[in-house]
Amino acid sequence: MTGSIPLPAAIDKVEAKIKGFTDMFNSGIGQLLFWLLVAMGTALLVALIGLALMVRQIRRLPVPPDAGFFTTMRYVPLLLVVLLDLLDFALDIFSAPISWIILDRMGLRGLRNKAVIEALIPFTQPIPTFTLSWVAARLLDLGDLEERVISYNDDPPYRRLP
Repeated sequence: MTGSIPLPAAIDKVEAKIKGFTDMFNSGIGQLLFWLLVAMGTALLVALIGLALMVRQIRRLPVPPDAGFFTTMRYVPLLLVVLLDLLDFALDIFSAPISWIILDRMGLRGLRNKAVIEALIPFTQPIPTFTLSWVAARLLDLGDLEERVISYNDDPPYRRLP
């Protein structure tokens, strides 16, 4: 029985490893990881609830189907891009397919590719790239925002009674 460890010694060895792991978790790194997971879970919950509440409003936006990234950014509200950044923070690289599906269903095809590319780049999740892009689109006047001219017929939209 060379190379085998008696059972009490093996149990002591396992207990020492478990104690080392719990000491590490109770240290600063463990606390940091715990609070990071809490923040990510909270961000996921807020993002999913917010996106679910905004679906109908976003689908009604008059975004042209062939609009580019910055043109689409000029149409969408700030809350949507903040929620997309929260979703990206919460799910890391796993947000790529989810963002693609959400943006496709909302009719925001101009944002899909950038959302996936940004989600797949490691360590960019804490940076609110969509929010910064939204601000840049407005401050730097990026993207084309079509002028909407409202024309009325001579006839009113209602029927006159005799």
